Amino acid sequence: MAGPRRPRSVGPSRPRGVRRIPVALLLPAGLGLLFLVLPLVGLLARAPWSTLPQRLTEPAVLAALRLSVQSATLATVLCLALGVPLAWLLARVQFPGRRLVRALVTVPLVLPPVVGGVALLLVFGRRGLVGSWLDATFGITLPFTTTAVVLAEAFVAMPFLIIAVEGALRGADTRYEEAAATLGAGRWTTFTHVTLPLVAPGVAAGAVLCWARALGEFGATITFAGNYPGRTQTMPVAVYLALETDLEAAIVLSLILLTVSVVILASLRDRWISG
Repeated sequence: MAGPRRPRSVGPSRPRGVRRIPVALLLPAGLGLLFLVLPLVGLLARAPWSTLPQRLTEPAVLAALRLSVQSATLATVLCLALGVPLAWLLARVQFPGRRLVRALVTVPLVLPPVVGGVALLLVFGRRGLVGSWLDATFGITLPFTTTAVVLAEAFVAMPFLIIAVEGALRGADTRYEEAAATLGAGRWTTFTHVTLPLVAPGVAAGAVLCWARALGEFGATITFAGNYPGRTQTMPVAVYLALETDLEAAIVLSLILLTVSVVILASLRDRWISG
């Protein structure tokens, strides 16, 4: 009795998952990659490598770096305190207008940072909606202070945290929370002992992205906080000002921000980029 006939081979087989690259897409893809990478190459090529150690230890550079790290860290803490509960609300609670709230939360992602700075000034300025009350009641003036830097950075960076945490909450298995509730755990206990540990990687990734965005904020900061060395002059502001007088100093500051960005993206690669 004859066995089953084998299918006739129609050509060389390719490994599963390997696809032929369309030539029509290869050229624009290469141009796109070149467009994104070439400016970074130019920055590295023009860097003053011979005097880099001395420039990195200049007082102005260290002051801007110290202020940037401190303000970005404080802004991230503020975003965690306010953004995680807001992300939980968007992910777990059904309420009228949730889509509108989500849209408002993500507005700073597309809003020009300078416009955000103007908006903060109109709210927290001495004649602003809240700032006038703070000044009259407590004598607190926020604009053009280090606190203003933190608020400006938190305003533009919080959406990154909220989006990351909300995505993690939507992907988490709710059966653990339901089991905790059936065992008598209250909502706060369930949130702190079950929900947060489940989404901890998402919270950490969102916090890192939030910190990086806060570190690189320029438009809202210079509009709302101004430029005072040692008090409000962050790294991006220092880069902008150094371009007018000392190109090499601007390049050195830019290299620091570039290094931070690359390290952060590389550390989050497995979470945000597949394969």
